[in-house]
Amino acid sequence: MSKATTTDRQWPGPHVADSHDVIRVHGARENNLRDVSIEIPKRRLTVFTGVSGSGKSSLVFDTIAAESQRLINETYSAFLQGFMPNLARPEVDVLDGLTTAIAVDQQRMGSDPRSTVGTATDANAMLRILFSRLGTPHIGPPGAFSFNTASVSASGGFTVDRGADKTRTEKVSFSRTGGMCTHCEGRGTVSDIDLTQLYDDSKSLSEDPFTIPTYTGDGWVVRVIAESGFFDKKKPIREYTKKERHDFLYREPVKVKINGVNLTYEGLIPKLQKSFLSKDRESMQPHIRAFVDRAVTFTRCPDCDGTRLSELARSSKIGEVNIADACAMEIRDLAEWVRGLDEPSVAPLLTKLRHTLDSFVEIGLGYLSLDRASGTLSGGEAQRTKMIRHLGSSLTDVTYVFDEPSIGLHPHDIQRMNNLLLRLRDKGNTVLVVEHKPETIAIADHVVDLGPGAGTAGGTVCYEGTLEGLRGSGTVTGRHLDDRAKIKATVRKPTGALEIRGASANNLQGVDVDIPLGVLTVVTGVAGSGKSSLVHGSIPTEEGVVAIDQTPIRGSRRSNPATYTGLADPIRKAFAKANGVKPALFSANSEGACPTCNGAGVIYTDLAIMQSVATPCEECEGRRFEASVLEYRLGGRDISEVLAMPVAEAEEFFGSGEARTPAAHKILERLADVGLGYLTLGQPLTTLSGGERQRLKLATHMGDKGGVYVLDEPTTGLHLADVEQLLGLLDRLVDSGKSVIVIEHHQAVMAHADWIIDLGPGAGHDGGRIVFEGTPADLVEARSTLTGEHLAAYVGA
Repeated sequence: MSKATTTDRQWPGPHVADSHDVIRVHGARENNLRDVSIEIPKRRLTVFTGVSGSGKSSLVFDTIAAESQRLINETYSAFLQGFMPNLARPEVDVLDGLTTAIAVDQQRMGSDPRSTVGTATDANAMLRILFSRLGTPHIGPPGAFSFNTASVSASGGFTVDRGADKTRTEKVSFSRTGGMCTHCEGRGTVSDIDLTQLYDDSKSLSEDPFTIPTYTGDGWVVRVIAESGFFDKKKPIREYTKKERHDFLYREPVKVKINGVNLTYEGLIPKLQKSFLSKDRESMQPHIRAFVDRAVTFTRCPDCDGTRLSELARSSKIGEVNIADACAMEIRDLAEWVRGLDEPSVAPLLTKLRHTLDSFVEIGLGYLSLDRASGTLSGGEAQRTKMIRHLGSSLTDVTYVFDEPSIGLHPHDIQRMNNLLLRLRDKGNTVLVVEHKPETIAIADHVVDLGPGAGTAGGTVCYEGTLEGLRGSGTVTGRHLDDRAKIKATVRKPTGALEIRGASANNLQGVDVDIPLGVLTVVTGVAGSGKSSLVHGSIPTEEGVVAIDQTPIRGSRRSNPATYTGLADPIRKAFAKANGVKPALFSANSEGACPTCNGAGVIYTDLAIMQSVATPCEECEGRRFEASVLEYRLGGRDISEVLAMPVAEAEEFFGSGEARTPAAHKILERLADVGLGYLTLGQPLTTLSGGERQRLKLATHMGDKGGVYVLDEPTTGLHLADVEQLLGLLDRLVDSGKSVIVIEHHQAVMAHADWIIDLGPGAGHDGGRIVFEGTPADLVEARSTLTGEHLAAYVGA
C-alpha cells in the first residue's frame, strides 16, 4: 500500500470550515425557557446546572438534541419518514452549528419480562453465534440458543396448477429450533395464583364477587363472565360443579353472544395471565402491582432452573460452560473466560465480544450478569448500560447529551464516570451534561447555570463561563457549590430494631443486621454492593412499610399533579357540593370535558410525515372544560382557574374561607413540603423534570399510612439547594414518630444520618457484606471503608 510522501499541510490562513466552532441558540422558548440565547463551544465538555425545574433539560434535551434528531429524520425519504415518529420543531428562533446528537437519558430500559442486560446490549446475540459455532454437541444456528425463540414445526400440502387441467399436490414441512423453555416461555419464572385473592367464593356472580382491579360489577369483563351462559348468576361460586369450576377458571377462549354482540369468553386464570402477568412487575400501575404482589407468587421455573433456556440449548457447551452458565457469570468473570478462548475461525467475533464486555467493566458495571432483567436496573445503571455502545465508537464531532450520569454512583465511582466523559470529549466530540454533583461540575470546560428559580421563576441563563467564575457569580448554584453538611453533634436514640437475619438475595452473603427504628438510617456502599438487595429484598413489605423506589412516574399529557396525587378528587367533590351537581362534571377526562377538544385543551392536526400541529382549542380557549361547567364557582373561582393555581396559592385557597377543604389542603401541604410550591395543579406531567417527578412521587407516598419509610436515592435530580430542603423533610418525618431508611450516596444525607450501614467492600461477589455500622462521626473517625474516606474528605475532617 502506497503512502503520501508529502507531510507539509500548512494552510495559507484559517480555513472557513474552522469558524463553525459553537452551537448557537437564539430565542429558545421550550417549556419554561424565556427567550434563552446562548453560544455553546464545540468539542468541549459543557455542564448545565441550576435548581430542579429551572429549564436545563428543556434547553439541552428538548431543544438542542430534539432539533438535531428532527433534522436527521428529514434527510430520509418521505416513505421512511412515514414510519418514524413525527417530531415537532422546538420553540426556538435560531439553532446553528448543530451536529448529530446522541442522547443518553435516565429512562429505564424496556421492562419486558424477556429483556435482559445481554439482549439490550447485543452481548447475548454475540454469545449465541459463538455457541452455535464452537459449542459441542452442535445443536443448530444461533436461534437455537435464544430464549425468545420457540421451537416450531409444521407440515402440509399445497396444490400446484400447471395449466391444461394439470395439477399436482406437493408436501412441504418446516421446522425451527429455538432455545425457549416451553414451561415458562422464556421468562425464567412461573406463577402460582392464590384464588382467594381473586374472588369471594361465598358470593354469586350477581353479587360482584371479584377483588381484581378493573373487575367491577357493571364492567364488560364481569358482564361477559356473568352472561356467558355457562353459570347460574345467583349460585355461590363455592357451590360450582367440577365442570363449572373448570369453565370459570381455565376454559379456552370461546365466542359468546351477549345482547346481540359477539364477544370472547375465557377462563379467569388464562385471562389474568395474558392481561396482568405478561407484563413486567416494574411497569405496572401501583394498584395493579399491589394486587399482583398479593395474589401471585413467582417461583423459579423447575424445568429450566430459571435460565429461560431449553434443555437442548443447555446441553451444548464450550469446555465445561454452557450459554446459561456464561450469562449467569458476573460480566468481569465472563470477560476473563472469553479472553481464554483462542479460535481463529471466530476471531472477529471474539474481538467484538471482548470489547463489549470490557466496556461494561470499564464503566463500572462489571458486577452485573447478562441474564439480569433489564427492568430491575436502576436509572443510573440503565444510563451507563446505554453508554456501552458509544465507548469504542470511531465517530467524532458528535454531540453527546447526558442526563445526570452520576446518578446511582458512590463518590468512589464518580471519578471513573468523569474519565469516560473526558475521553469522549478528547476524541473531538461535544459533550453536554445536565448535572448537580460538584464532582462532575468540576471537570467542565464551560458551565451554564439556569434559574434563578424553578418553573415560571426559572428559564433564564444566570451565568455562563468557567467554574471559578461560577463560584463568584452569586447565583444559587454558585452560593451552594462549596456547601458541606456538618456531622450532627447529637444523634437520635433508636426506639427499637428491625432484625434481618441470613439475607442472601442476589450477592448478599448471609447478612445479619439490626436496622434501628425511630431514627434516620442511611444504607450506603459502592454501586452493586447489595444496598437495594438488603433493603428491598429483605425488609418485609408488610402493612406499615412504605417503600418509595426509583420507578419513574408515568403519565400522559392529560395527567397532572392534581390527578397523580389524588388532589383532583376532593377538589371535584368540593365543587360538586357547593353547586349541587355531579363531581364528574369537574373532570376534563369525563362529563365536563370540552366536546370540541375532548378535554385536551388543544386540537391536534395530523400532517402525515410532517410534524403534527397543536393549536389551542377555540371553543374552550385551552381551558379544557365545557362553558356551562365554568359557570360553577367555589370561593369565587371556576375549576379551570383553580387548576391554573400554583400549589402555594392553592394551599392558602383551600385552607380557609368558603373553599376550605381539609382533604385537599393536606395533599397541598405535602407538595409544598417537598418544595413544589411553584407547580401549577393542572401542569401536564410530561413537562416536569426528573427532580420534580421524584419529589411529586415522594409527596404522594407521604400520605400512605405506615411507620417505616424506605426511600431509594431521594436526592436524584435535586440541586444542591434542594437537598437541604429534603433533609428538613426527612427530619420532620422522623420527629413525627416515623422510622426512615434511605439508600443514598449523597454525602450530605450521610452526614445528616443518625445511623449508617455501609455495604461492600466492592461490588458483585466482592460485596454483599456489612463493612461498617454506626454513627456518621464514628465512620469519619475510623475511615475504614471507601465511604468513610470520602465522607471524611467531604466534611473536611
